[in-house]
Amino acid sequence: MMLLRTIAVLAASLIVASFLATGSVQAAGLDTAVSGLKEKSFSKRLKAVGAIAATGHERAADILNALSSSKAFVAAPDGKVVIPDAASPGTYVDAITGENLGAIDRGSLKKVRINNRMRGAIRDALGGLTLRSKDRGRRLAAARTMIASPDAAAFENLTAAIAEETDAEVRLAMQRARAASVLASSAPDADKLAAIKLVQAMGNQQAISLLAPLAAGEAGAVADSAKTAIAAINSTLAVWRNAQNVVYGLSLGSVLLLAAIGLAITFGVMGVINMAHGEMVMLGAYVTFMVQEVIRQTMPGLFDWSLLIALPLAFALTGLVGIAMERGIIRFLYGRPLETLLATWGVSLILQQAVRTIFGPNNREVGNPSWMSGSLEFGQLTLTWNRLYIIAFALTIFALLFLAMRFTGFGLQMRAVVQNRRMAGSMGIRTKWIDALTFGLGSGIAGLAGVAISQIDNVSPNLGQSYIIDSFMVVVFGGVGNLWGTLVGALTLGIANKFMEPFAGAVLAKVLILVFIILFIQKRPRGLFALKGRGAET
Repeated sequence: MMLLRTIAVLAASLIVASFLATGSVQAAGLDTAVSGLKEKSFSKRLKAVGAIAATGHERAADILNALSSSKAFVAAPDGKVVIPDAASPGTYVDAITGENLGAIDRGSLKKVRINNRMRGAIRDALGGLTLRSKDRGRRLAAARTMIASPDAAAFENLTAAIAEETDAEVRLAMQRARAASVLASSAPDADKLAAIKLVQAMGNQQAISLLAPLAAGEAGAVADSAKTAIAAINSTLAVWRNAQNVVYGLSLGSVLLLAAIGLAITFGVMGVINMAHGEMVMLGAYVTFMVQEVIRQTMPGLFDWSLLIALPLAFALTGLVGIAMERGIIRFLYGRPLETLLATWGVSLILQQAVRTIFGPNNREVGNPSWMSGSLEFGQLTLTWNRLYIIAFALTIFALLFLAMRFTGFGLQMRAVVQNRRMAGSMGIRTKWIDALTFGLGSGIAGLAGVAISQIDNVSPNLGQSYIIDSFMVVVFGGVGNLWGTLVGALTLGIANKFMEPFAGAVLAKVLILVFIILFIQKRPRGLFALKGRGAET
């Protein structure tokens, strides 16, 4: 029975291929081809399937899909072939013209019956139609589907489609799909060896899935070649995995940099352990949410600009909150670090509860603009656009802050206060206002971090708590108050975390990094890049 079924499928494939290869039926038109479905003989209906496919008509796929699902009928008394209208349930359309004929009494419909030979022919015909679609995307998707689900019967269709294909990417995908069909068939060893080389060039996990049955089930040169190809692919994938970990580490490091850079400023200038810094990040994320909500309800066309609108608003709001904290609470607690820590922790709890009261405890949806959606494929690397933009944004903020501190009057005064507060005050610098503005600057940058983090993390009242500890680790590891140290520390910890996670898990990886930092600061108490100056010695 298996032999007879195989012969039947091959015969049906040859019939379909002959119609697709020759265009002899093309001139007859779709109406002549469809009329063959009304024949009583299964063999004539089988020829009609090939004739419908050979026309290449835009309605051919709909007709064949309906026929495959046993939803093609001959309507009395005019003898039209009709199929259900997908857009209007309960009604039918003329199979040839697509004209809606309305509801038809089921008693006047005679089903076009099919057998197994016809089902195989329909499947092959649909594959050929998709591979010859005028839409490049459909052809590419069909080829990739055939790679994922190889079928030995698709070989002829793929060979014919490859001969006509002009797009290089689609042609390569079709060639790989044909190689996969060869591996799934009983082709000679020489053909399989050639197909193995083509599949190996894919260099991904899908290629291993195609080669694994050969390595386990074949013998001789084919099995050896498959095993060698799998080993080579695994070695290549290991390199790509390391590269992927570096990219993910840079992505995580850029997030840590955004969250920690403001803390590095406030902690470095004033020595204040601000436990409410994470809530500044959280407020920035909620500003983004509010901006998007207003845009959705009033000006949907501006959604792609929502992040650019949210950035200055988040910076201004969190900067003002930071200045208010410094002027209202922290200025009275200088020189009392434990009380400052407790006071700012209390502020963080107040801000969290205020956000819960206003917005609720649940996560809030913040959408990605179209220009941040999707991903970029590079070899076996998948780089999402939102992560790439966040890396670029973090480096931009770092560069702007560095330039501001080096080449502006405010930056000069800030550095003077860091190095020697008393001397700066004796030179006429209003150190108290520098403290307030510096605290506001650090909080404002945390708000900018919230805007960026809202694109990759849940926006909730607990958002800031996820980053405050990591931010302090970055600052301490890099060197308190040193921007270059913060940059190097954030990227180093981000990459180290991603390399350790596959072996230790996310939680244990963070614990191990914390232990490393504790041991590191025993040797270098001031971090990687210690500040220089009289103030740094005290």
